[in-house]
Amino acid sequence: MKILPSLAIGGLIVANLLSSKAHASENATQFDWPAWRGPDQNNISPDTGLLKSWPKNGPELLWTYENAGSGYSSTAIVDGKLYTLGSRDRRELVICLDANTGEELWTAEFETDPEEGYRTQWGAGPRSTPTVSDGHVYALGVAGDIVCLTSDKGKRIWSKNLVKNFGGAVSKWGYSESPTVDGDKVLVTPGGSKGAIVALNKKTGAKLWQSKKLKDAAEYSAVVVADNAGHRQYIQLFMNTLAGVDAATGNLLWKSDWPQGRTAVIPTPIYRDGHVFMTSGYRAGSKLVKVDGKKTEVVWENQEMINHHGGVVLIGDHVYGFSDQKKGNLMCLEFMTGKVAWMERVERELHKGAVHAADGMLYCLNENEGWVYLVEANPLGFREKGKFQLPKETTLRDENNGKVWSHPVVINGKLYLRDQDLIFCYNVKG
Repeated sequence: MKILPSLAIGGLIVANLLSSKAHASENATQFDWPAWRGPDQNNISPDTGLLKSWPKNGPELLWTYENAGSGYSSTAIVDGKLYTLGSRDRRELVICLDANTGEELWTAEFETDPEEGYRTQWGAGPRSTPTVSDGHVYALGVAGDIVCLTSDKGKRIWSKNLVKNFGGAVSKWGYSESPTVDGDKVLVTPGGSKGAIVALNKKTGAKLWQSKKLKDAAEYSAVVVADNAGHRQYIQLFMNTLAGVDAATGNLLWKSDWPQGRTAVIPTPIYRDGHVFMTSGYRAGSKLVKVDGKKTEVVWENQEMINHHGGVVLIGDHVYGFSDQKKGNLMCLEFMTGKVAWMERVERELHKGAVHAADGMLYCLNENEGWVYLVEANPLGFREKGKFQLPKETTLRDENNGKVWSHPVVINGKLYLRDQDLIFCYNVKG
């Protein structure tokens, strides 16, 4: 496999220039959002001092980038650079932008044809989000190419393929997992008889271990890092199994059945204090599992939260996210009991989508028409604090070809949103 880096000349399409105020250097602490669901895998931004309500037309639009290509990749933001994946002109790319201006800095091309093997009615394009660690970018393509690039120029350091090198099989909608970096290891899930999870040396790409006794096919969630009973372990969700493996060896520690899984299991589980919350769509529901070393116990399971792939977030003692129940609702669920605190159907504008949290607020992105809602993360009830619609709709998507499925990110006072080839950056500082 070959990666071809190229430096952009002045960026491609930047629809809006930043104001001089936004260009000015800032003394405030700058945070990073280096991976899918953030540095702590909890989908909660470290930002504070954000707007608690939005003006009628929404927050200030700082810039728009219009050449990300097709795909559902979210964004990683590190050291003032934004990283995402996209497919344009039948090429699957890692794309790096200036996070403050939207100027394209470089792209790196996967050799694998992105159209081959995973173009469905929901469209082509990468689904994974890059991970940035120690000056390098780790990206997974839909055909199983896992690559390590330099974060400054996109130069290839190493590459592997989950099918050719580790016996994996490309799932129906392509490899969609975002790589997990833990210390010196990169964790990915090829799936299959040679071992479902593999750990690679992040500097060289050499295989450190493969979980040989865990042979489930790959689904779509990311590996979760957990410290449990004094030991490090990695947790992954498969079609009919939730499993934990030893971080040092990859040995299987435990499994918990998930018979409800069907069609596709997508949301990344949440781990906290010896408990794992999992949910998936297609009428599956949710489940909380208590883990103690190699032992597991089902705490509760129900079909209240049926989350397709918009993800969930745990704030305090409550889980927030969208449920397919009753054709779509924003829901608040008690983490330890599974009881519904509240459920709100907000017209067509917000009945289903992705959720992200920052500074006590939920940022909710509707998957159909690009409406964005600001909602209090409050277990007492639904409290809307503003809404707006994305100012432009992609021409790469229609009613039979994809939705607005890229997850929102808030970092350093900016809200990043994507609809296929379009990336929008908003000022949400208070």
